[in-house]
Amino acid sequence: METPEGLLARLAALGIEQRTVKHPPVFTVAESQALRPDLPGGHVKNLFLRPERAPGPFLLAVIEEDRAVKVNALVRSLGAPRSVFADADSLRTQLGVEPGSVTPFGMVNAAPGAVRAVFDRHLMEGFEWINVHPLTNTMTTAIRPADLLRLLRDLGHVPELVDLSKPV
Repeated sequence: METPEGLLARLAALGIEQRTVKHPPVFTVAESQALRPDLPGGHVKNLFLRPERAPGPFLLAVIEEDRAVKVNALVRSLGAPRSVFADADSLRTQLGVEPGSVTPFGMVNAAPGAVRAVFDRHLMEGFEWINVHPLTNTMTTAIRPADLLRLLRDLGHVPELVDLSKPV
């Protein structure tokens, strides 16, 4: 499993500009809002889901933090099977992170095809920078959305942009 330091080194090796700040652990969007003066740009919430019954890939939804989302409506809109929040063991196995540290950077640890990564189009097209955890909730990394998508493609993933302008 990749470490935060290894991830940041990987970004540097790819020539991807980023800014990372350390802070006390944050577990919720509300806790992270206190960090805002030091973290301009878009802020995310991440939903990591697993199919309830059917086999299939896990689902990582990266959404603008204040976007209202109903899980069942989201998975239906994506044509995915009924899903539930993944447990801590699945987080560790698939993304290499602990609860409270879910991040699209966790895709560095996921096998291609094991996790379907979907991104709120407004988030990815509406901000010059977005802020995500670099595999730990004690740091936040600002990265350009296009660079994050390029990283995922370089890792063999196929990130999807989805329109969540209508409530789901």
